[in-house]
Amino acid sequence: MTDAIQASAAPRPVGRYPHARHAGGLLFLSGIGPRDPASDSVPGNVLDDRGRVVAHDIAAQTRAVFANVRAVLEASGARWEDLVDVTVYLTDMAGDFAGYNAIWAEYFPDPDTAPCRTTLGIDALPTPIAIEMKCIAIPGREPMPLARPAGGAGTTGAADGGVSAADADLPATRATGVNG
Repeated sequence: MTDAIQASAAPRPVGRYPHARHAGGLLFLSGIGPRDPASDSVPGNVLDDRGRVVAHDIAAQTRAVFANVRAVLEASGARWEDLVDVTVYLTDMAGDFAGYNAIWAEYFPDPDTAPCRTTLGIDALPTPIAIEMKCIAIPGREPMPLARPAGGAGTTGAADGGVSAADADLPATRATGVNG
């Protein structure tokens, strides 16, 4: 069974789908853009006299997307720190990646606690936005401290049941802790 979430503090979805859904202990957020929840306007867009986008401000749109993601997380009973995976869609990878990446670093200053991230360059989004995020969170998760210094060999070893590089020469049953 899954629970659909509609977040009143986030912009309405542009189709017939929920903002998020709980399933199997995970929280899946639909693609979320930078539209203002109150006015439906897009922060940072510059329009010509025909209403076509002629320029955009990726920093303003990135901050707005993050605010909208936070609103959906909160409506779902989750926190910013619960994010574990983020897929980002940019309509101008060459022009916007550096600006978006700088804002990302403000919101996620520590790579050890930041969610995993994939950034894709795409041709267009369904509304006149330059960025959209799709997220997965684990509500209520406690960040796992590193069991070894960053850059050390192997995995985290016994702390997470993993196998360290030093165990590589051992028989599989011994290396994984399984007794035969």
